[in-house]
Amino acid sequence: MSERSGAMSIALAGTRGVPARYGGFETCVEEVGRRLVDRGHDVVVYCRSSAGEGDRPSTYLGMRLVHLPAARRRSLETLTHTGLSVGHLAANRVDAAIVFNAANSPWLPVLRAARIPVATHVDGLEWRRAKWGPVGRRYYRFAESAAVRWSDALIADAQGIASYYTSAFGVPTSLITYGAPLLDDAGHDRLDGVALEPGRYHLVVARFEPENHVHLIVEGYARSASTLPLVVVGTAPYADEYTHRVHALADQRVRFFGGVWDQTLLNQLYANARTYLHGHSVGGTNPSLLRAIGAGTAVSAYDVGFNREVLGADGRYFRTPDDVAAAVDASDADLEGTELRAKALRRRAEDYDWDVVTDQYEELCRELRARRTPGPQSHRRRADGDAWETAALPHVERTAG
Repeated sequence: MSERSGAMSIALAGTRGVPARYGGFETCVEEVGRRLVDRGHDVVVYCRSSAGEGDRPSTYLGMRLVHLPAARRRSLETLTHTGLSVGHLAANRVDAAIVFNAANSPWLPVLRAARIPVATHVDGLEWRRAKWGPVGRRYYRFAESAAVRWSDALIADAQGIASYYTSAFGVPTSLITYGAPLLDDAGHDRLDGVALEPGRYHLVVARFEPENHVHLIVEGYARSASTLPLVVVGTAPYADEYTHRVHALADQRVRFFGGVWDQTLLNQLYANARTYLHGHSVGGTNPSLLRAIGAGTAVSAYDVGFNREVLGADGRYFRTPDDVAAAVDASDADLEGTELRAKALRRRAEDYDWDVVTDQYEELCRELRARRTPGPQSHRRRADGDAWETAALPHVERTAG
């Protein structure tokens, strides 16, 4: 930390908090937050709590934790928790706040009234997620506009998201990706406990949501000639119907592990898979994809710009179940080529460095504290932004659940 910057008080809100056990936001909060603490900053993280929960530590990796409840309904969980977090934060001012998820933007005026400079990490294009009905999609499109109007700065984790905000609203964003953990020494001793052999299974890790295309991957795998198991890691709250659909598409080669919270086992699953199959399509740069390439594993991904940003020519891509089957069969038939792709992706992972990511967040917080960010912008959604959406984004099948 440079002498000119000084120590800052920084709040990270809008996520489930830490330890990171859920998704990209939580991983980002943990990796960036602990590094900011190491650099001398005071970091407070707002964590979601629930009735009957066990120990609620006051600190984690040097970060101060504030535990607050949330309504246990999919449509209200994030918004209610962030509302309580913002109320607490307004009474306990910091130099800069990062609010994750544009869905939380209705609470930004509270921070502005408290004179707390705030950047909103807008995440992916939530209104494209199939789990939301018409009301939910309208809300998320409103929330994007509100984030533009009430944030001092916007954060995008992928160039595709940054381009969307430029096209749809004519506003700049700070492009800050996630980091890729490098899993060179993951080992494989935990695989015995789940009856797997290194290099002799394929892997998918995803929440069970239609836009993550777990159904497409499982259906495609069932059409392949592979003799290896497909290991499926992941579940989803509020998605029973979709989960049943995915299970119905599987054959005896598909093994459903549910949620894997043992990070050592999870790392070994990534590092020892023959290939990782990645179906995410609307969320920007995805931490699971970065973990796979950081593990030096060959990847076949859903063909959308966010994934091509990360994998480039070293990835394989699919859109249909037959594409999945072809990618799996090709990987099994050409082990040398699969290994070469894996090594090339491992080299690409070095471009996603959590220390560099932390540099960018630290500098943004300095800019927020000094009031040198763009500030609230009054731009309305542009018609040409809607055209960009139609042209640039894949169709996502709507499925109940």
